[in-house]
Amino acid sequence: MSGIEGFTKTHVATNGLHLSVHRGGSGPALILLHGYPQTHMAWHCVAPTFARHFDVIVPDLRGYGESDVPPNDPANHAYSKRVMARDITGLMDTLGIARAHVIGHDRGARVAYRMALDLPDRIDRLGIVEIVPTADFWSAWTAELALKAYHWTFLAQPAPLPETLISADGPGYIARTLASWTLAGDLSPFAPEALASYRRQAADPARIAAMCNDYRAGATIDSALDEADRAAGRKIAAPLRFVWAQNGFPARRGDPLAIWRAWAENVTGTVIGGCGHFAMEEAPDAFLAAMLPHFTG
Repeated sequence: MSGIEGFTKTHVATNGLHLSVHRGGSGPALILLHGYPQTHMAWHCVAPTFARHFDVIVPDLRGYGESDVPPNDPANHAYSKRVMARDITGLMDTLGIARAHVIGHDRGARVAYRMALDLPDRIDRLGIVEIVPTADFWSAWTAELALKAYHWTFLAQPAPLPETLISADGPGYIARTLASWTLAGDLSPFAPEALASYRRQAADPARIAAMCNDYRAGATIDSALDEADRAAGRKIAAPLRFVWAQNGFPARRGDPLAIWRAWAENVTGTVIGGCGHFAMEEAPDAFLAAMLPHFTG
């Protein structure tokens, strides 16, 4: 049973671990990748509409939701977006899918664009929601952005500092984080079953550690991989649709669409008003209107 209406849940072996996977609909494959501090439930408002057109596959990323939590390593390789991208292509292999459309939000978007750079033959069309590339985000920091995105440096601190502090009230910490990134400044955009999913993983010390490892990778290997690709002149070949919120993180970076045009050969994009960081839950109709034609057109 899945928390997404009309979807079924399974656990699928891939890349040396098991991912919790939610699947529904029929047609060309479309993979939806959630971000921090969420689970597959980030997509519950929009996945049923996508399922009218596609075979929609919604995994929990490694370390999140009900997927396995592998140990980290000193180089943070285990939680690099390169390895997470191979989780997804391994999932595709297990399901017998050669190519797929991919949409990613937040951390899932970082997995998605890394997949497009490393494994371009596996992606047809790409959707990126509410991020700019990791290396660009780090280089853009101002005092204002550092205060808003403090979790980038906090979660990336060496273990067990952030894990110990968060463990005092993991669900409360995650609830505060979620609320602070919405336009309303509260938890009203989140359905009870979705919020319960986000809180549940925040009560698990192993998953809190995995989230920290995700950000440790972002501060080290993920940024280094971006810089190497930029130096080599590599670009994303898949047609890319970029959607960001008028009041979200990329909007603080000046012209985020121009940033993506430096990373990809074919980019379109639009900004969504009336929402914060979580467009799929705060403004699902506007999100679908902005993203769906890119994949059905």
